[in-house]
Amino acid sequence: MDVHVPRPVTDALRARDIDVLTAQEYGMDEAEDPALLDRALALNRFLVTRDKDFLFEVRRRLSSQAVFATVIYAHQLRVGIGVFIDELELIALAATESDARNKLMYLPLRPNVRTTA
Repeated sequence: MDVHVPRPVTDALRARDIDVLTAQEYGMDEAEDPALLDRALALNRFLVTRDKDFLFEVRRRLSSQAVFATVIYAHQLRVGIGVFIDELELIALAATESDARNKLMYLPLRPNVRTTA
């Protein structure tokens, strides 16, 4: 989780036994987006963000065909906390190791989900 993901999301996922690591806990709360993405790749983890500026780095890597950690993006105003948590749990339970590379995922995954709380 980058610094733009609210703490209640992390807490709720952990309550559901989902393994979550935050940038703050890893001492990277002030790291630039490229460094966060590199660290997520090294740890073989998804990177979750609500920061639309992060998408520029993802698109740069996509266009250069660089390997990167999959980024999950949820718009701050269009995806409510409950949907955000439910969708992240779904991904965590269903994802394979290969899903953690070279993808940009937008939430909600399910188009008919009510997206605001």
